[in-house]
Amino acid sequence: MGSFDVIGSKEKAVAIVEVPEGADEKKIAEEIIRKHKSVKSVLKKVGEREGEYRTREYELIAGDENTEVMHKEYGCSFKVDPQKVYFSPRELTERQRIAKQVKPKEKVMVMFSGVAPFSIMIAKVQPEVDKVYSVELNPDANRYAIENVRINYVGDKVILIEGDVKKKCQTYYGKCDRVVMPLPMGSENFLDVAVNCLKNKGGMIHFYNWGGGSDPFERAVSVIHKTLIKLNKEYEIINKKIVLPYAPGKYKICIDFKVR
Repeated sequence: MGSFDVIGSKEKAVAIVEVPEGADEKKIAEEIIRKHKSVKSVLKKVGEREGEYRTREYELIAGDENTEVMHKEYGCSFKVDPQKVYFSPRELTERQRIAKQVKPKEKVMVMFSGVAPFSIMIAKVQPEVDKVYSVELNPDANRYAIENVRINYVGDKVILIEGDVKKKCQTYYGKCDRVVMPLPMGSENFLDVAVNCLKNKGGMIHFYNWGGGSDPFERAVSVIHKTLIKLNKEYEIINKKIVLPYAPGKYKICIDFKVR
């Protein structure tokens, strides 16, 4: 059986499976449904994440055509449809890790915020946060984000902003204490925007990227260095973390660094 993720709850879940070449996909799907009673639909990955909404193409190989589910983690609830929006259940500990670093009274910018899992987690873990600005381009993701903010009772903290990060973030230049950049693909193209969102005294940036080889952080560190030199900013790398494997020898990584 190929590797698979489960998104949802005990009442209803969706399994997303990677089917090995030549394998019997129907048999795999039936086995997943048999072993996991909550799984009502099985989706097969048929393409990479692509396009401006970073969504992936799936094929339903078993079960209910309605793949909208309610996913729960660490006391938060997220309504999602994996066929319309990006959501990774494997990043729950990473969302918790970031949320625990947020201090009272901070203003936080979350770029590429999707259905708002990072933003909501921050507001729940740190209820004394001032505001969490949550910017997302995908209208389907924003629709779910609106519902998720309501479900989790964080509407007084999480401000949802639909649109392009480069345009929408300009309103918040110089206003934030922390910026979270959970989109790894092409994130280097938005690093200058993240730095500009920080207050004049500086702040923290959580920069996600892809890495591989003997030093999976090498490329991301180089990107940070070149960008910060260009912006004439001093910085300090606080932490480097492998978030999860993406492909053989390739990882999603995060570098936490402080801008002065």
